[in-house]
Amino acid sequence: MTQRKPPGMDFESWIDRQIREAQERGEFDDLPSAGKPLPDAGRALEEDWWIKRKVREEEGSAGLPPSLVLRKEAETARARALAARSDEEARAIIGEMNARILDALRKPLAGPPLTLMPFDVDEVLRERKGAPGGP
Repeated sequence: MTQRKPPGMDFESWIDRQIREAQERGEFDDLPSAGKPLPDAGRALEEDWWIKRKVREEEGSAGLPPSLVLRKEAETARARALAARSDEEARAIIGEMNARILDALRKPLAGPPLTLMPFDVDEVLRERKGAPGGP
């Protein structure tokens, strides 16, 4: 809204007129959530509710700097290696992730500093088997 309220007119009537004119022009037609209830209506909201919702909507990685995305991918690769069907499959998963980590250490990524180091393949394999030296 770029118009100014005319002098002598109540704010309420001026706002009502702006809304009515916008409706007549069809500016409210086909809005994405038209006819749907407001999300979380009637629920008490946490302090940073909008940040948490945005992170949930973007599944925690969209819009993150590449260095943080790589950290998340490394966690996922480790979990996949631990759940792999064979040691060879686990080695392949960790080997691929280690190559990406080493590449990122050689050519720094945008975002917070990368404190990630390549995985010790033997350590991951011991964790898979539940041998001493695992978590």
